[in-house]
Parts: sequence; structure tokens; C-alpha cells
Amino acid sequence: MFQEAKSLKFDYKKIDSNDIQYFVSIVGAQYVLTSGEQYEKYAKDETENLRFYPEAVVKPLTTEEISKVVTYCNENKIPVYPRAAGSGLSANSLAIYGGVMLSIERLNRIIEIDEKNLQVITEPGVITEVLQNTVKEKGLFYPPDPSSRGTCFIGGNVACNSGGPRAVKYGVVKDYVLNLEVVLPTGEIMWTGANVLKNSTGYNFTQLFVGSEGTLGIVTKIVLKLIPYPKFNVAMLAPFTSMDQASAAVSAIFRAGIVPSCLEFMEREAIDWVCKFLGDVNIPIEENVKANLLIEIDGNDMEQIHKEAEKLYEVLSEFECGEILFADSDAQKADLWRMRRSVATAVKTTSVTIEEDTVVPRYYLPELLRHIKEVGTKYNFRSVCYGHAGDGNVHVRIIKDNLSDEYWRDVVPNGVREIFEKVVALGGTISGEHGIGWVQRRFMDIKFPEFQMELMRGVKKVFDPNHIMNPGKVF
Repeated sequence: MFQEAKSLKFDYKKIDSNDIQYFVSIVGAQYVLTSGEQYEKYAKDETENLRFYPEAVVKPLTTEEISKVVTYCNENKIPVYPRAAGSGLSANSLAIYGGVMLSIERLNRIIEIDEKNLQVITEPGVITEVLQNTVKEKGLFYPPDPSSRGTCFIGGNVACNSGGPRAVKYGVVKDYVLNLEVVLPTGEIMWTGANVLKNSTGYNFTQLFVGSEGTLGIVTKIVLKLIPYPKFNVAMLAPFTSMDQASAAVSAIFRAGIVPSCLEFMEREAIDWVCKFLGDVNIPIEENVKANLLIEIDGNDMEQIHKEAEKLYEVLSEFECGEILFADSDAQKADLWRMRRSVATAVKTTSVTIEEDTVVPRYYLPELLRHIKEVGTKYNFRSVCYGHAGDGNVHVRIIKDNLSDEYWRDVVPNGVREIFEKVVALGGTISGEHGIGWVQRRFMDIKFPEFQMELMRGVKKVFDPNHIMNPGKVF
């Protein structure tokens, strides 16, 4: 479905043949696209079925090429949309007002792995899983692992402050970024900080750029902290007779002093769909099971891991938990994780869907999940809930089914608003790791009063006076 931006607050220049000629002179003709099969993929990401077509796709190779393109666009008031792998779920990088889609896909080198200081310097176009596997070969660990890690770029992860299952123990992207090389919207190139673990030298520009969704500049190099790779891990699937019991167990696990490396939630319908979608996952699920927790414990001492697992069993026995499946082989462990990581794809294959990214203090998960289902009943939509329960981060996949286009467009967002209002009332926020992008900006007033939005707009204006960098996002 083709979408058009409804309002244009800035007088952007339409790209003409002279502009195309300039871009070609910088990056080469084969790296400037204005039509064709390859061009088509840059009109979309993984958000619903939205389409926004850039006037040109430009694929630079170096920081200097990016600087030249951005400087030119700023001088001529041409909007620029930084794009990583296109795996975003909030239309973070779509070309809302035409202009230049600037792809970082050719900036795909891991520049240096510093084993002495436990750091890696990488370009933003490196696939996250490739980065993780490369440092793992040296016994090092970069923990943030979004479900799309096999396709998403590390630059996109920085832009959205991504998390993933291991955030519960190890933290999210912001906890590993030490320094960034950035091209500003005016074309200047700067490093935001230093390659050190502590830095109290002026404003923290590094953390300002992490999670800024490409609205303040384009990240061209990333310095990440690494840690030693844990030697052992165990995984288990705990079944529950209700979502209430499964989600209530989450807080109890942490209150007992157990910190799993992963603690994931899947309601029954999510598991049924993903097993059908994959076809070859042999995980037995009893008829009365309504939700599951996928739990992983890791460390360097197997005896200690077993002690924590025994303590975990004691906690779960206080809830309506059935027989726990302990993954007794690497293959079964891989099946459990393949099942969890495939939920979103499995649900998307059935219908048009949208995915919300709610997060609340983990104790309130049962109340949030009950409210989500109540709102679905009120507005006549189905939803499938899953996500990073250990963080209180629940993904809500809302399914269009046979709802009319008008109802989907005009009424369902009212239900989403009610869900977000409950999230904020519980002390949470409307996005834990996907970002705001274009599709969630209409809900920002739920979380922030207008004066705080004005402060954010003020920051944006300082960095981007002509509002060329990823316009139409967040605000």
C-alpha cells in the first residue's frame, strides 16, 4: 500500500538531473538508484505494508563521501534518510518526503578488534550476528541480540538503542557504545567521545546519538565495549496454565536473587503459529498450556549454574507451572531459540499486522497483559503477545484479519492509544527498543508533555537547522 505524508512543514527541494549528476560524481553511477528492481526495496522496511519512495538511493563507501552528499543536501535543502538494513518496525528510515535515501550498506568492515582493551571498532553496515560471531572467535562477547540479528546492521541497532533477549542480564546497545564517528546534518565529521570506559568531559554526545533514530546525524564508525564470552549456558521452557501465572513468575524470579541471561515470554497462540510456520520444531506443548517462559542461565561455573537452576525450579513451583523442558542438547536448545526468534515472522505471514513495543516495570506485566486482551475485545482485534519478559518488554502483534481498511486505519489506533495510556500509567513507556519513527510519533503526547517535546525539537534544531536529517520521525 502506497502512503503519502499528509503535511509538509518544510520547503524541500525536489531532486533534478543536476543533483543526480552530483551524487554520481561522488559515489559512482552504479551506486545511485532512481528506479528498477533494486530501488524498490528501499521504499519499505518491516513496518506493516507501508511504501514511501525516495527520489534517489545513494550508497556511499566512506565517511568522506557521506559528508559530501550530506553537505550538498543541506545546502540545497534536500531531505536525507539514513538507512541500515531496513529491518525496522516503526518506519524509522522511510523517505516520508522524498529526497535521498542514504544507505550505509557498503560501510561493512570490522575495522579492529582490540583484544587488550576488550573493544571493537566497526563500520555501521556490519550485520549484528556477523559482528558477534567474529568477536566470539576471539573469546569475546557483544551481548545485545535483537531477533533480527541475522539481517540487521549494527548501525541500525545504535540508531534505535536495540536490546534483545540478553538485555535482561547484559544491557542494551547504549551500555556498550563508547564512541561514535558521526557526520552531522551540516556535513561536519566529529567523534562524540573517547575510547574509554569513563568519560565526564562535557555533555555526553555519544549517548545522545544512541537511540536518536538518525535524526541528528549519520553514524559512520562505532566503538563498542566487549566482555569475555561466558563458557556455559543452559536453556529451559517452562509451561504455565495462564498468562497471569507466567508473567507473575517473572518478578518472583528476580526477587529470589536469580538473574537469568534471558527470560522470554510467549503466549500459547504465538507458539502454535510458529510451530506451524517452521514445520520441523518438535517441542511438546500440553493442551492446557496458555503461556511459556523461555529461560536461559549462563556463566563460567557449571556447578553454580546448576544451583541457580535448582533455585529457579523452586520459584516456579509456586506458580501454575507444568513440567519444565530442559534442553538436553545443542540441537534442542537451538530449536527453542529458533522458535522464539521466529514468532514475529510467523504471525506476519497470516495477515497484515502492526507490532507495538510496550515496556513496564516487570512486576506489572500481569496487569498489562490483561489490559491488552481487554482492549482487543473492546476494539474487536486479535493480538499475540511475546517478548523480553525479564525486562518488562512485551511486543504486542495486532492482527488485521478481516477488519476493513477504514477500521484498521481509523479505529484500531484508538485501541493502541488505550494500551499505551495503561503502559505509561504503570510507570512504563511506549517503546523499549524499536524506536518511535513515523508510525509511533502520534502517541508521544501520552508520555511527554508539550514542553518536553519542545526541548527535544530544540535539540534537533541545534544539530539540524534545515531539518534535512530523517524528517518526519519522532516528532
